[in-house]
Amino acid sequence: MTEKTLTRMDLSEAVFREVGLSRNESAELVENILTHLSDALVEGEQVKISSFGTFSVRDKAARVGRNPKTGQEVPINPRRVLTFRPSHLMKDRVASGNKR
Repeated sequence: MTEKTLTRMDLSEAVFREVGLSRNESAELVENILTHLSDALVEGEQVKISSFGTFSVRDKAARVGRNPKTGQEVPINPRRVLTFRPSHLMKDRVASGNKR
């Protein structure tokens, strides 16, 4: 497996090639979409992308953790975490290795 990372620039380049917008317009479109998604998540909304998956924010309660090295108990503060649940289509596609 390769260690390639998909970046914002890769996404905007794909929009440029597939849709035909200018490079600047493509970059602005990708940036606007990502901003809209992250704003919705910050507000606690669920973001569902059909055939891809669902992003949601969970509130985790405070709890007591343990340092694995020393065994000492350590308090873990309450926090919000981002979760992603892939759709069944995405799971099947990744499992089979199909690109399209």
